[in-house]
Amino acid sequence: MQRIVCPERDDWRTTAELIGFDFHTLNGERYWDERAYYAFTLDEIERRIEAPTGEIDAMCLELVGRAMSDEKYLRQLKIPEAFWPLLSESWHRDDASLYGRLDLSYDGWSPAKLLEYNADTPTSIFEAAVFQWTWLEQAIERNIVPKRADQFNSIHERLIEAWQKFSRAKHLHLAGMTGNTEDAGTLAYLQDTATQAGLATTMIDIESVGLRDDGNFVDLEERPIELAFKLYPWEWMFQDAFGAKLSSATTRWIEPPWKAILSNKGILPLLWEMFPKHPNLLPAYFEDDPKAAMLGSSFVRKPLYSREGANVALVSAGTTLAEQEGPYGAEGFIRQAFAPMQSFADQYPVLGSWLVDHTPCGLSIREDESPITGNTSRFVPHAIL
Repeated sequence: MQRIVCPERDDWRTTAELIGFDFHTLNGERYWDERAYYAFTLDEIERRIEAPTGEIDAMCLELVGRAMSDEKYLRQLKIPEAFWPLLSESWHRDDASLYGRLDLSYDGWSPAKLLEYNADTPTSIFEAAVFQWTWLEQAIERNIVPKRADQFNSIHERLIEAWQKFSRAKHLHLAGMTGNTEDAGTLAYLQDTATQAGLATTMIDIESVGLRDDGNFVDLEERPIELAFKLYPWEWMFQDAFGAKLSSATTRWIEPPWKAILSNKGILPLLWEMFPKHPNLLPAYFEDDPKAAMLGSSFVRKPLYSREGANVALVSAGTTLAEQEGPYGAEGFIRQAFAPMQSFADQYPVLGSWLVDHTPCGLSIREDESPITGNTSRFVPHAIL
């Protein structure tokens, strides 16, 4: 793994806007940054990224299976008891998952370490699947990268194939906060891949989802919502006004309710308990567990629920070195051992390893001057050399 400085395409902004990537700059700062790229060998991708991603996903599914047969796990994750039957029915019905992203720490030689699993509402998939590939093709044409360069990236094809599993549905609604530029872009891209798979689709703002007297969800045209992809976290849905109707409504959701387990940072100590000393896991404990003292005075403190690094703190020798502000933490915290974060040209990269239908199929990289990846961290492309 190397970070290679390179010239950027002088027309990349125009190219981005032509294909719908209009959130390439956020608050006047670069979100997409191609002034460098990360280079890997094929063997490195296959053995150090792809294979561990599949193994971690399998361990996560084993954890869900245990949680569905032992309520102890659901209590530890602070999932509201009223929704336990919803999760259980979804799991035992084998409701399909579309995609997810493992965030990994990797220094180029040690085993990649799981930082967290974005299992429910991962964004940055458009730029990973489409614009990153466009960069590679044009970078080869313009001699920015070697002619033999490739990329770990079959996300687009995998998504179309995965959507075909839902082809029996009469209609697919895609719901989220459409006023958010990044969320709207993600929804539009997923809508496009679903349409290519043959599904009839409608995008709708999450606040426009209605509830009929019979307890079923409908869109603005009073059309029943049979199947819905929602870019909206399960923990928020549980708390919303319509949350009490989730269990009785006929709508099937993507991601399915059982994914609420895996989108919780509490899976990190549970995985460590199930698979102690696994080379791709970091020691982790619930903060109120006496065993958390085994980490000493240096650790990463994470709330059970968090988005974009909010309320995450790096603590070294009892001193908080860095912390992101945010609204999370009421449900409790976990403590995770420090990952071996390697600095590349004073940047800390986090690798996003993508799964579509439980198949590892792509890589995205976010880097920051801080070891905490947040919503302002830059997306940097990668290549296999």
